[in-house]
Amino acid sequence: MAYSRTAVVSLAQSWLGKKESDGSYKTIIDIYNGYKGNLPRGTKMQYGWAWCACTWSALAIKLGYTAIMPIEISCYYLIEAAKKMKIWPENDGYTPKPGDAVLYDWDDNGIGDNTGTPDHVGTVETVNTAAGTFTVIEGNYSNAVKRRTMKINDKYIRGFICPKYDAENAQPVPPSGKKSITEIAKEVLAGKWGNGDDRKRKLETAGYSYSEVQTEVNALCSPGATDLTKVAKEVIAGKWGNGDTRKKRLEAAGYNYAEIQKLVNKLC
Repeated sequence: MAYSRTAVVSLAQSWLGKKESDGSYKTIIDIYNGYKGNLPRGTKMQYGWAWCACTWSALAIKLGYTAIMPIEISCYYLIEAAKKMKIWPENDGYTPKPGDAVLYDWDDNGIGDNTGTPDHVGTVETVNTAAGTFTVIEGNYSNAVKRRTMKINDKYIRGFICPKYDAENAQPVPPSGKKSITEIAKEVLAGKWGNGDDRKRKLETAGYSYSEVQTEVNALCSPGATDLTKVAKEVIAGKWGNGDTRKKRLEAAGYNYAEIQKLVNKLC
């Protein structure tokens, strides 16, 4: 049997929006309780219990991946199971891959390696190493299945479970039904998402991380010294307007306003 990171991420994406308020989250609990093997510690999941670990476990059960993904309804025992499977790197600064699990300890003080008791778990969806961030799909996040964006080696990270998938070099999976961050960044450069706070609001409403998109916009622009000088000369010629208008136009095009202004002053 082939074990795929993409399959895990795609299934987790299909559960986004399941929540307690309409009872739709119960399908996740039912998958866990319907497991044909031996349930950890012989315990079935109750609807009223915290269900983040159950969500990760239900992914493994639904896909038939229990040979590589530990299952549990307790975050603490989930780590213990991962240790026995030798897929728990004791390093909260590890750079994850899609399909890994990340566990959190909300009591972490941010100093040194976090070795506290875990409180929550989610499935890594995408990783942006250039931006130093990754997105996570979590069950029981405010009583629903939702996304969270974390920084690599962020505070509260307890560690990661790293199943031994077959496709180890799999690329990050873009959200189901959504465009990749690069595609959105190109649309931003084309002016399709507006500017300033309006752009931020539209991107976040559509489910994208504003900071990730803006980082990609900056990376796509990456103007060289010659380009910057050309833009600075255009500023002097009045092609970019004045004051706040100039600043907004330059930043919307992906340029660093302060850097351009410094060149303008030098040329003048």
